[in-house]
Amino acid sequence: MLEHLSINSLGVIEETTVELDPGFTVVTGETGAGKTMVVTALNLLLGARADAGAIRAGDTKATVEAGFLLPPGHASVVAAEDAGAVVDEDADAQHLVVSRSITASGSGTRSRATAGGRGVPVALLSEIGEHAVAIHGQSEQLRLKSTTAQRRTLDAFGGTPLAKSLKQYRDTYAKLQDVSKQLQELVTQAQERALEAENLQRSLEEIDDANIVEHEDEDIQAQIKRLESAEEFRTAARLSTTALSGDDNDLDAPSAESLVEAARQVIAQTPGELEELNDIKTRLDSVGIEIADITAEISRFTASLEEDGPMALNQAQSRLAELNRLKKLYGPDLTDVVSWAEEQRPRLDELHGDTDRIGYLTEQEQELTERLKQQGAELTALRQKAGGTLGEQVTKELHGLLMPTAQFSVAVLPAETAGPHGFDEIALLLQPHPGSDPRPLGKGASGGELSRIMLALEVVLADTDPVPTFIFDEIDAGVGGEAAVQIGKRLARLAQRVQVIVVTHLPQVAAYANKHLRVNKAPDVEAGFTTSDVTELTGDELVSELARMLAGHADSASAREHARELLETSQS
Repeated sequence: MLEHLSINSLGVIEETTVELDPGFTVVTGETGAGKTMVVTALNLLLGARADAGAIRAGDTKATVEAGFLLPPGHASVVAAEDAGAVVDEDADAQHLVVSRSITASGSGTRSRATAGGRGVPVALLSEIGEHAVAIHGQSEQLRLKSTTAQRRTLDAFGGTPLAKSLKQYRDTYAKLQDVSKQLQELVTQAQERALEAENLQRSLEEIDDANIVEHEDEDIQAQIKRLESAEEFRTAARLSTTALSGDDNDLDAPSAESLVEAARQVIAQTPGELEELNDIKTRLDSVGIEIADITAEISRFTASLEEDGPMALNQAQSRLAELNRLKKLYGPDLTDVVSWAEEQRPRLDELHGDTDRIGYLTEQEQELTERLKQQGAELTALRQKAGGTLGEQVTKELHGLLMPTAQFSVAVLPAETAGPHGFDEIALLLQPHPGSDPRPLGKGASGGELSRIMLALEVVLADTDPVPTFIFDEIDAGVGGEAAVQIGKRLARLAQRVQVIVVTHLPQVAAYANKHLRVNKAPDVEAGFTTSDVTELTGDELVSELARMLAGHADSASAREHARELLETSQS
């Protein structure tokens, strides 16, 4: 609800702040006093386009501010907080202050908006106001002007059973959309997926056929290096063997074995027993054995070089080239090649399973389509039932508002295609009198009739499609007598559930208000402009205002008596 409204330099209002009742607040005043400036101020706070012409004569800037009291988690509060607004909190409510200023300058009109003390885009005010305030006036279109809004309203009016049915339908619709999308992709991309499967199969086969061993490429590189140096190794082995054991082609050439053996024999043939010579002889024996072992090891090494040969080098180089090719395609390392293959196997299984999956998805699509038809039919039936009840209740309200022959109805029509909200198009219709065709709201109704239709709708929908604050700007224009009394009664009844603010010229309506605000006009002829302010009326002042509205003279005894009678009647 709106807690307060402050206006500065807007229209004829110089400066005023008013406290608003949580129930029914009425705003009255003489023609031209500036009553509609209250609505203009609220429209600015709800994001309406700024007009420099609305700035008070003689000033260059107009400012309006309002305080909202909203329940925790309300959509308007969430939108404001998301924009950085600071919201004051009580135990069970949140306070949000929004403001709007418009400045006229030589370059045009500038506008600035704040929410919770933070500068925000003007568009945010529209988002805040959308969930917090509904303004009705003869120049305004219906709050339920779109088919989407009418459908949402009917669904809310249908209560829990309809909400449950709608949720089931939406869940099924979402699943059907997902299944149909998957199926469409499989069918339309069958050739591409088959080619992908063929290429992937070929890649995995060549990786599997390669039988990759971890670090194999490093081992092969070492082997190739060894094989490429085989000739140098053989030459070294031959020279080493000749030095150690002699040359078969030159038996007189000295060798390490023969020299060590000659030294050993000389020591062994020395007469006498000397411990030092015995130690030398023993060591020479060991050296001879070691030389013989080394010579044998060199011979085995030479034999292995002969076994490897050029063919082994070719094989190693071919294997390394194959591994390098795989690394280039799927690498950069052999471990990456193996990992890639493992990651792609599930994809290959998926592609090979396309035929089975197409069959499975086709069955699912058929099953979900049938389920959606059943749920859609149930949803349509619930909407038709709710529409019938809504039509009866609004029609009853219209009869009470002195439209005795009017018939309000809700048409639940087949939509061209099924959508996320069902198979239905919703239309709110009015038949003003017997024999006429039901027509969409707002078409074929006079201003006074349209005002009463909007009020009847809001009274019926107040519990199921709530907006915290309703503002009616002279919706009672073109209405008088008993119809005006009935409008006042229903506004008061609506105000028992939501906040209602009404700008009116009818005393029959004003008498039902919990709070009466009067816009006072004070013309300054010499200065050449008029100033207005807003005051709250109680007691005798309230009687005087109602008398003025009844007879045009606040001091008329009969009008004052009638005013008191109106007040007594409204409070009974």
